[in-house]
Amino acid sequence: MKRAGIIGGLGPESTVDYYKLFIDKYQQRVNSRQKLPELYINSINMYNIFQFISENEIDKLIDYVGKAAQQLESIGADFIVIAANTPHIVFDEVRKQVDVPMISIVEATYERTKEMGIENAGLLGTKFTMEHDFFKEQFWKHQEKITVPSEEQQAYLHEKIVEELENGIVKEDTKKDFIQVVNQMVEESGIDGLILGCTELPMILKEGDVSIPLINTMEIHVDKMVEQVFREE
Repeated sequence: MKRAGIIGGLGPESTVDYYKLFIDKYQQRVNSRQKLPELYINSINMYNIFQFISENEIDKLIDYVGKAAQQLESIGADFIVIAANTPHIVFDEVRKQVDVPMISIVEATYERTKEMGIENAGLLGTKFTMEHDFFKEQFWKHQEKITVPSEEQQAYLHEKIVEELENGIVKEDTKKDFIQVVNQMVEESGIDGLILGCTELPMILKEGDVSIPLINTMEIHVDKMVEQVFREE
């Protein structure tokens, strides 16, 4: 059985959810509550990530996340995931720094949208995820549409993600505002699926809150982790 390595702390709330969901899905796979997967978590500081991106210090970002991956590899991780969307800005560069496989949340999410038949996906996340192209490029290179909110809405969503959701705070007023943003994207841009491109977003947006399917990047990522555990090379 392969051992997972998780780069976590990005933020802590979703790292806990990754851990619990990975165990749950693993136990479903083996049909036993008496068995557990083996894994390592290297918890780093999400605020360092935000600072490096804000100051356009991409080399420092690569080095910071890359060292976290190398540490997991050195202690025996057979594959590695970054338990957040935003740090995937440098995923390709980090992947080159280790010899074990790394599973991309962006690639996995694109595959799922294709399976679902989504033709114009909406993307919510931190401002870094929405304003940079690393997520959108996965769709563009396949001539697929992907839509983000307005710059003003991006700033608001980012503020609420960082100040509230990253700290485990869910407010009803914030949820109403998020739903309003999504409804506007449906009406004005015709999105037919919504990518929850921040692993804290499932805390506030649930299936049925809006008229279109929600695409939970964390759950998709964890599904790939479980597949990797049992994959024969």
